[in-house]
Formats: sequence, C-alpha cells, structure tokens
Amino acid sequence: MNNAKDLFLYRRDAAYIPRVAAVHDLCGYGKCSLGVAIPVLSAAGCDVCPVPTSLFSAHTRFPKWYMHDTTDMLADYLDAWVEEGIQLDAIYSGFLGAAEQVGAIKRLYDEHPDALRIVDPVMGDNGQIYATYTDELCAAMVELVDGADVLTPNLTEASIITGLAYQGQNVDDDYVRQTIDALLSKGAKNVVLKGVVRGDGLIRNYVAGADCELAEVSGELLPYMLHGTGDLYASSLLAAIMCGKSLFDAVDFACQFVVEAMHVTQLQPDYEVRGVSFETRLGKVAELLA
Repeated sequence: MNNAKDLFLYRRDAAYIPRVAAVHDLCGYGKCSLGVAIPVLSAAGCDVCPVPTSLFSAHTRFPKWYMHDTTDMLADYLDAWVEEGIQLDAIYSGFLGAAEQVGAIKRLYDEHPDALRIVDPVMGDNGQIYATYTDELCAAMVELVDGADVLTPNLTEASIITGLAYQGQNVDDDYVRQTIDALLSKGAKNVVLKGVVRGDGLIRNYVAGADCELAEVSGELLPYMLHGTGDLYASSLLAAIMCGKSLFDAVDFACQFVVEAMHVTQLQPDYEVRGVSFETRLGKVAELLA
C-alpha cells in the first residue's frame, strides 16, 4: 500500500503545456465552475479547453437566475474537436445540466483513453441536492465514478453516490473509512472526501486510493460558507497534480489555497453571495511550477 505523498498522477515536462478539458457550467456572475477552473488551471501553466454544460446568468444562491442547457450543442462541439485532432492530457468534470451530458464525458474518455479523469461530482451540499439536479441526473453522475483517477465528493455527494445515510459533517473515522471504501468499490481509483467538521476549528479532508493508504489533511475552519469553494478546491487540486505534485501535496495545497481565498473574499462587498475571491492569490498557483 502506497503513501499519498508518494503517489504522482502526472509527470510534468517543464517545456510542455498540458491540455485540460474542463466540463463545467459557465456562470456570468458569482464566481464558480469555469469562472474558477479556467484562471486557476491557466495559472498552473495548463491549456484549458472549456466544454460548457450550461450557461447561467448568476449562480443559484441568487433569488433570480437564468439557465441555458447546452446539451444539444455538445455532440457538434466535440465533433469539431475530433476534426481538429485535439489531444487531451486530463478531463475534469463538474456541474452538469442534464443526465445526457454524462455521455459527452464518456465520449471524451473513449477518445482520450490516456487522459487523467478528475471527477468533481457536483450534486449538493449540507444534505441537500442542488435545485437543478433531478434523480435521473444524480444517477447519471454516479456512472462517472468508475474509472475516475480522482473523485472529490463532499459528504452529501458521497451519500448520494454510495447510498449510505447522510450523517452531517461531524462524522468519525469509521464512517470516513466506510464511505471511502464504498466509493472505491464503485471503481474510483483515488478519493478525496471533503468537509468533515468536528467542532475543533478545523475542516478535514481525507485522501485514499485502491493502492493508497488513508491520510488526513486539515485546514482552518472559517465561520461562513461561500459559493464556489468546491470548484476552487477541485481546480486547485488538479492544478497541483498537473504541476507534478503528489496527490497528498495537491490535497494539502487545495485546502490551504481555499482558506486563503476565503479570507480575501470576506473583505469584499456582498461577499456572502458574490463567490469566492481567489484572484489575488493566483500567484500561489503559478509558484507550483517553480
């Protein structure tokens, strides 16, 4: 059994710029999804190729928002990529607008069998499924677990995927182990389980794999929640991986980077809804290339 500190999922050639397909929604206001993934991965020296799954006027914590489902365009969109001979080093998926979009991700997997598969199964939080997610869409999202090189669920999403009862965020190590084992049994190669809170001022994330022993990574727990922190976490984790960092170091970097961005966000007007403010900390991502 390997240690996560010794597990490297991508070996970076300093002269090469890796290409990452980011399969996420695009939100006009309220930073999340592609609005996070593109700048963070670009700062890590990656060529980010967006595959927009939906277009939003603003994220769904606002009382008024407009959503446009892009499912009907995805086949033609990806056909054009095939004609251009585009090659991918990683496929990173997040929020989906319809169950049929899972097929587009599977198509990318088939066309780029050697690409890393990073799955952030964006479905809900705090025991609640997001407003735009149907039972059909949740079931389709579960199909992406099998073969994921890294799966990054929070406790709500892990419950949806595994069928284990959601027990809140204050769960013990036995529950963590049971949950991760259940996710691995569904075919995930490595799991990062996020958001365990036990009342001691820390937020805990756990990483383990089929051939990687369980490890805990903790960070400061702040007394407020922000939209987009899950997207920032997964994007910065992948950024570190694509810079050649170990899985453990990538998890640790993502944890600390999100905390720093949350501190910056609190100083902004309307910070509770505007989305996580990471822009002034992008230099930290660029430093991963050093």
